[in-house]
Amino acid sequence: MSHTSAQATWGGRFSAGPAEMMLKFSESVSFDRRLAPFDIQGSKAHAAMLAHVGLISRRECREIQKGLGQILHEIRAGAFEWKTEFEDVHMNIEQALTARVPAAARLHTARSRNDQVATDMRLFFKYASAALGEKLVGTQRTLLALAERHREVLIPGYTHLQRAQPVSLAHLLFAWLEMLERDRQRFDVVLDHANWCPLGSGAIAGTTLPIDREFTAVKLGFVDAKGRPRVTQNSMDTVADRDVFIEFAAACAIAGVHFSRIAEDLILWSSTEFSYVSLPDAFCTGSSLMPQKKNPDSCELLRGKSARLQGNLHTLLTLTKGLPLTYNRDLQEDKPPVFDSFDQTALCADVLAGTLGGMKINRERCAAAVADPALLATDLADYLVTKGVPFREAHHAVGRVVKLAEENKVALNRLPDDIVRSAHPSFHADWKSVFDLRRAMAKRAGTGMPSPAQIKRQIIRWKKNLA
Repeated sequence: MSHTSAQATWGGRFSAGPAEMMLKFSESVSFDRRLAPFDIQGSKAHAAMLAHVGLISRRECREIQKGLGQILHEIRAGAFEWKTEFEDVHMNIEQALTARVPAAARLHTARSRNDQVATDMRLFFKYASAALGEKLVGTQRTLLALAERHREVLIPGYTHLQRAQPVSLAHLLFAWLEMLERDRQRFDVVLDHANWCPLGSGAIAGTTLPIDREFTAVKLGFVDAKGRPRVTQNSMDTVADRDVFIEFAAACAIAGVHFSRIAEDLILWSSTEFSYVSLPDAFCTGSSLMPQKKNPDSCELLRGKSARLQGNLHTLLTLTKGLPLTYNRDLQEDKPPVFDSFDQTALCADVLAGTLGGMKINRERCAAAVADPALLATDLADYLVTKGVPFREAHHAVGRVVKLAEENKVALNRLPDDIVRSAHPSFHADWKSVFDLRRAMAKRAGTGMPSPAQIKRQIIRWKKNLA
């Protein structure tokens, strides 16, 4: 069944309005209403530009901007009535404004919903990228405080989930900091790519009216570091492009992978088999059947959210891969995955920071695990290298020593000297000095290594970076 009246915003060509089912199928206001602050910001700037070039009067501009301000106040107060028959956020605001301010009928001069939504979304991406950058900084600061507080704690490092070499806990936490720093930089790139003004591109080919796109860009803050306007250079690309959507979703998805990898370590560490850490009760749950259980739910959900963020990226890639230039209605579906990625990434960053902030380190369990002399087998090979033995030969010799320790059922550093020398004659009386953890850590003094001196240097570096 169709409406008897034509659609109010584009219905001049039609003798009847859309069917009720089509209205429900095609509306986007249920999710794009969150763009309202950006849409109103863009409309205020557009009105100012129209007045600047003489297409509307200064008085009309003031009336339009005042009306838009009142509508924004109502939206923020939850008093604005959203109507699905007006399809989207743009037309809801325009219809409400026109009902109050007659001059608002001129607001859509030299503008299409195509360049309007492109502007709204670029303003959103600038906001969202900056907001997620701040969230990540908060998580990084939590990690830095944890590292500084436990800088002397040593743990086994793992490869293939097998004990490999000793590292400081701080060094591992700094690895997570590096991951999150790359995420932060990716959002900076997205912000920069979003910082180009689309307004004035129209539906596809701009307008014949004498507008000033650079004026609008400056009003909206689409400027470079020197305050010069940044305006998109091709009207067709402007309304068709969804690269920033994909880049934003990709940045969120990669951050989600990092959250998930950190969460996996925490899940392992908090298990009874490891017991390196105890996660905060506030971010764990119990079992409905087994009273003793303490489940790492925050970390498991961080792993799960990672899949959701990757799904949002895949949705956008699939959505855009076969579209011809320029705008197609398919692109209405580009917003839900973007909004969800923003919401979930922000929540994940907060939850990770909360989990880490309340985490307790079991120093005794860490010390017991890192006391395993097998962790210093590579140091023993390096010892032979200092005696002039080629590394490959040294590697094989230490492998024989490890095998001898297993056969004799003793720790690596408890083998008798004569048995060790049977593996290679270059083992001297001081070979056991290798198994001093303090010595082992101090020798890892190069840039990016876990010596106490390097840890101190990294703490200073991160404090500066995160100030």
